[in-house]
Amino acid sequence: MKHTLLSDRWLLLPLALLAAPRPVQAQTPERHTSFGINLSALQYQGDYGSDYWKFDRSKYAGGIAINQYLGRGLDLSTQLFYGELSGSNALARTRFNTTLINANAGLKFKLNNGWALKETAFIQPYLLAAGGWTYTSRIGWVDNIRSDRDQGYFDVFGAAGINFRLGPGVGLFVQTGQHLPLDANIDGVNRPNDKDRWDDRFLQHTVGLTFNLGQARDEDGDDVADSKDRCPGTPTGILVDDHGCPLDSDRDGVPDYQDQCPDQAGTAELKGCADKDGDGVSDGDDACPDVAGKPELQGCPDADNDGVPDQEDKCADTPAGTQVDPSGCPVAEPAPAQPAPEPTPAPAKPSATADTDGDGVPDAVDRCPTSAGPASNKGCPIVRPETRKSLREATRFISFEPNRAALLPSSHATLDGIAQILRDYPDYSLSIAGHTDSKGPAAFNQRLSRERAAAARSYLAGQGIAEERLQLRGYGPARPIAPNTTEAGRAKNRRVEFDLFLTGDRNAAEVKYGKEPTGAPAKAQPARPARKAPARTAVRSKTAVKAPTKRPAARKPAPAKASTAKAPVAKPKATVTPQKASPKR
Repeated sequence: MKHTLLSDRWLLLPLALLAAPRPVQAQTPERHTSFGINLSALQYQGDYGSDYWKFDRSKYAGGIAINQYLGRGLDLSTQLFYGELSGSNALARTRFNTTLINANAGLKFKLNNGWALKETAFIQPYLLAAGGWTYTSRIGWVDNIRSDRDQGYFDVFGAAGINFRLGPGVGLFVQTGQHLPLDANIDGVNRPNDKDRWDDRFLQHTVGLTFNLGQARDEDGDDVADSKDRCPGTPTGILVDDHGCPLDSDRDGVPDYQDQCPDQAGTAELKGCADKDGDGVSDGDDACPDVAGKPELQGCPDADNDGVPDQEDKCADTPAGTQVDPSGCPVAEPAPAQPAPEPTPAPAKPSATADTDGDGVPDAVDRCPTSAGPASNKGCPIVRPETRKSLREATRFISFEPNRAALLPSSHATLDGIAQILRDYPDYSLSIAGHTDSKGPAAFNQRLSRERAAAARSYLAGQGIAEERLQLRGYGPARPIAPNTTEAGRAKNRRVEFDLFLTGDRNAAEVKYGKEPTGAPAKAQPARPARKAPARTAVRSKTAVKAPTKRPAARKPAPAKASTAKAPVAKPKATVTPQKASPKR
């Protein structure tokens, strides 16, 4: 079977893919095994001389290796490679060409052991000591005499290398080592009485890739194995440290992805932001960051507890319970509320049984004699539930320019829908109530709420709605529907509300919130003129909003007609077309 290895070299090529020096990607307790492929340059030294470090005279080999993790600083390494060595001496008329296969196993001592370097370090040096078997198939000539031989030898191998960690499961390595086959005759030269067991040897310079097999269990997907993850359950995509915990740049205990002030140490209660005066309001939101105050006053103090911060309070020692104006000074006791005027009684009808709208309610007691409705609603149409719902939802789609009463164009479609509702219910009036949050001076907020209500009224008047049917109120920050301590709560409190009520009845906003706060300025500047209604030739430009007018008396009924009473027929009512709401002050 001599030279079988050489003649059937193509059968050994697959073995080359199963060969190679040491894969260097460090295994871990979660990934015990790694697989590597590589390419080597082989350099002979023996009786024909030395080719060490002469890369232009190198021969090449390919191979694979398998590493098994034993501990933090130690791997078991097994490898196999296939290659060639050659040499010649023209003067002595000798030459050789030897094909060889080497298999060995040994221990790899790693410096990325957790003491010298981290196990996950990018640069990972190591040393390798291994023993194995080298099988050679030589074709040679000595003094032009053919000298062929196939033989195996015990082999000792030592090497040093560096692995570069490209990722959790991939590494690139470079390595150099020397093979010392015992009693090997690689070159075919036999000298008399030659007892040197180490005549023939060779260097192996290797570069290759390694791949860790298997997948470490990592429930939160942060590339830190569960066995080492001190913060399991980290949200996907969050940057973590070597222990699997979210990064915390300012080391305040609040991870960066939850820290609204990641570069300044703060408290968890304020989402990582600082509060140097300790009043529970972060410095960024604190209008008085150097002195403790009240959260509802943006962190400013209020010594007399009248709801006006000290820096705006012109009467700082107001007794407790005293009603004050926006400047913090006492206001005169308001005059007793006057009862709503009684509706003017309708004149006597020619006939006590006349019923113009045919709703079963005689005109003499019908508040809406030309619009059919049940007696329980004074003979007036009942507003459909979906219509009232549309009005309640309309407040979310009325938007203004920041800190102004200028309507944004996105509000027009919603107001157009409200105008159509008023046309569908001619016996009803509309309450328009403006509100703000508590951020900023109270006097400014009071004026702004009324101006914004006036801007909505001006637009509706421009759509042909009679102004006496549009009653506005401005409540400023006095009637919040959510806490003013959060941005979400303040956004809900900045609103304009719309409510229908029968003309002549008490204003719907006053029924809900009471009278408008005292000290509300009468003058209001709508930021833009209202759009003209198609049916009207012109609309007067309003430079100031009128004070709420007296409630008109109930409409006088039309003269009775001699006609056959018809059953009320419901007609479809308009609904408000919502537009996309936008954040606003």
